[in-house]
Amino acid sequence: MKRKISITILLYFVLFLPLNGQDLFEQSNDLLVQEIDETYRKGLGFLAESQEESGCWSDSSYGSQPGVVGTAILAFLARGDDPEFGPYCLHLKRAMGFLLKQQNQKTGYIGNSMYNHGFATLALAEAYGLTNDLRLGPALEKATKLIISSQKSNSKGGWRYSPESQDADTTVSGAQLIALFAARNAGIKVPQEAIDKGKAFLLSCQDSSGGFGYTTASGANLPRSAIGSLILSLAKDTNTDAYRNSIDYLKKNSPFGDQGHKFYSLYYTSQAMFRASPSMWNSWNYQNFKRLQSTQTENGSWNGNYGKTFTTTAGLLSLALNYRYLPIYER
Repeated sequence: MKRKISITILLYFVLFLPLNGQDLFEQSNDLLVQEIDETYRKGLGFLAESQEESGCWSDSSYGSQPGVVGTAILAFLARGDDPEFGPYCLHLKRAMGFLLKQQNQKTGYIGNSMYNHGFATLALAEAYGLTNDLRLGPALEKATKLIISSQKSNSKGGWRYSPESQDADTTVSGAQLIALFAARNAGIKVPQEAIDKGKAFLLSCQDSSGGFGYTTASGANLPRSAIGSLILSLAKDTNTDAYRNSIDYLKKNSPFGDQGHKFYSLYYTSQAMFRASPSMWNSWNYQNFKRLQSTQTENGSWNGNYGKTFTTTAGLLSLALNYRYLPIYER
């Protein structure tokens, strides 16, 4: 069954109906809800206005990368607009068309790095079932198989920059695992062994503080630790010391300070905090939104590393948990 809902219906549920369980917009302040949606719409407006006819973005070299195009697709879909008939349907069709053209039809590989492939596969998985584009199913299946076959030949049980890599790191591996979870949610066959092996690699990189390093259990930082915590949550390993320790690390290292925020970190930290607990999420979400609201430029974008397109999509996706629309964002 297609997972579709118009933004009008979505906002009716958000603003007027009391929901049990996983409520849309857990914040009870109606003014805050409206402010978040206004900020989000401004960001989508920037993406819509700056998209090339080819479906990618050209604000920097990153805007034409399949992974960034994938995050932009997720940002559009995450608000609940109808991808077939909504105001951004043309932009979504262009972006999806761009992604599909980037896929190697023989191998299923999308782009020129596993970073790109992971985020692009995630976008395919989340779009599948929301649109009538019959190309998405076969493309998603090929992309998923590429992730699985790449892992089988990897001595670490994870992933790194290319499908042939024999080493692994937590950031690339995290992107592949999230794509696998999303693909499985979409009905694609994903062996549990692939999840278990990838998770085992991540756990080998966790230190005694609960944080996650890059290739080993040293040099933990917030984005990598948010990735590790998120993967454990998606794997439903929340009743473990590893997960509890990861939450302790987030509590100590995720509060906002004067150092500013990096948007790549926001993308993962928002998801990890959302899954940690309602109280942690509500506090973090409010602070994150206020900072994003105050730094959003007049045209709706944000400035940061890797170009305005990635920065804007990452900022929007850090707010997208307020909508609870995409399956990967469900608790």
